[in-house]
Amino acid sequence: MSAPLVQAIQARLRKARYVDLSTPFRVAGVEFAFTGAMRGIEGRALDLILLVDTTTGDFGDRDGLRVRQRVEALSRALDVTASRFVVTVILAGAVLAEGIEALSETCRVLQVEGVALDDQGIPADAAAALQLDDRIRVLLPLTLPAAAGGTTDGAGPAMEQLIRALPAGTDKELLEAAMSASIDGEQAVTDAVASVIMRTLQQDTGETQP
Repeated sequence: MSAPLVQAIQARLRKARYVDLSTPFRVAGVEFAFTGAMRGIEGRALDLILLVDTTTGDFGDRDGLRVRQRVEALSRALDVTASRFVVTVILAGAVLAEGIEALSETCRVLQVEGVALDDQGIPADAAAALQLDDRIRVLLPLTLPAAAGGTTDGAGPAMEQLIRALPAGTDKELLEAAMSASIDGEQAVTDAVASVIMRTLQQDTGETQP
């Protein structure tokens, strides 16, 4: 059974619409075993997440060199199959001293440690939940909190505050489209921005969309 920290990470990623993959799994005829594996859906469908439990050390996960060799072998197998997966390795627990710097040249590496969990294996309080989110922020949807109502300093919703902080020439329609789409991942943002640009070009040239 995985360490509580690994389970907490998996639970948080499921809330962010990642799904579990069976492990071990095969790529290019080679079997790969990890403590856990997950992938995104829709806009994050190309995200492949590997969880390495450096606390229990399953699959040699306390040995940085072995972890690096396994991930590099997977990367080569993905290349053979022309896969477009973007690999992220989450190291849950103690920092591995050997081989991890080189591993970051192959994939994205995130370190999660020191998160306080309660007896049910979930973050003990709001500060612990925020700490966990901060460690894996790059994998989570971008959200902007609403500002408190009734302020007297002119501060409005977070989106309006962001727009006011940007240079005067910033295209607000483009910004709003990108921010709205960000919750669905990189591809959704790309599509939204492309749509705004295309619409602007068509307006400038007098063309109409089909």
